Amino acid sequence: MNEVKNPVLQIDKLCVSYGKVEALSNASITVGEGQIVTVIGPNGAGKTTMLSAIMGVLGSAGRVSFDGTIEAVPEVERMVARGMNLVPEKRELFGEMSIEDNLVLGAFQRYRMGHRDQARTMDEVFELFPRLKERRTQLAGTLSGGERQMLAVGRALMAKPRLLMLDEPSLGLAPLIVREIFRIVAELRRRGVSILLVEQNARAALQVADYAYVLETGQIAMQGPAHTLADDPRVIEAYLGLGGKHQAMLST
Repeated sequence: MNEVKNPVLQIDKLCVSYGKVEALSNASITVGEGQIVTVIGPNGAGKTTMLSAIMGVLGSAGRVSFDGTIEAVPEVERMVARGMNLVPEKRELFGEMSIEDNLVLGAFQRYRMGHRDQARTMDEVFELFPRLKERRTQLAGTLSGGERQMLAVGRALMAKPRLLMLDEPSLGLAPLIVREIFRIVAELRRRGVSILLVEQNARAALQVADYAYVLETGQIAMQGPAHTLADDPRVIEAYLGLGGKHQAMLST
């Protein structure tokens, strides 16, 4: 069990079904304050389904407790307002808008709640992502894959989340950019953001995370401190073995 003093997120027995097919079965996960928790597992294991259910995009059974409050039925807008943010795998940027305008949209919910700190938050985002600052007037649709991922994370940070959920942040990115993204994930934890990281690149995820869960066919198959799982023969064989050389290259 991930025993933490201050859980930001606690999921108990989360289940999601598509018709008669159970995509997620009794998944229980804890993310502590200032922790990076990763969920690794093969394609189709239910990782994205789990994030969507926590966020309230998908209907689910079970219990989601965020920041000490149980959400019987999570709803996206409420979860964002309370400090949860998801960077989806598809990144979902507004291609016809500039980098700067995409970032401003990320602060919309906070603005509606009366906060007027988006200029300062944007400076913080630009400090993390100098490349976005250089190109702040460029249209999002013209960015490279790595820059799009940086912008997607930056836009989520504009909402000043307590918990940032990242769905496959390394997907389709060059090794150099993958290293940069994971460096930024570690930096965010240093700044006090709790992170739930769903990732197929198990090696890189286990290097950066504090605690890890292995999700297989909708169920938590294993869990433990990330460094322990990284040394576990079953994890090495299934996730760090054959493709290990390639993944090692991506994560060093």
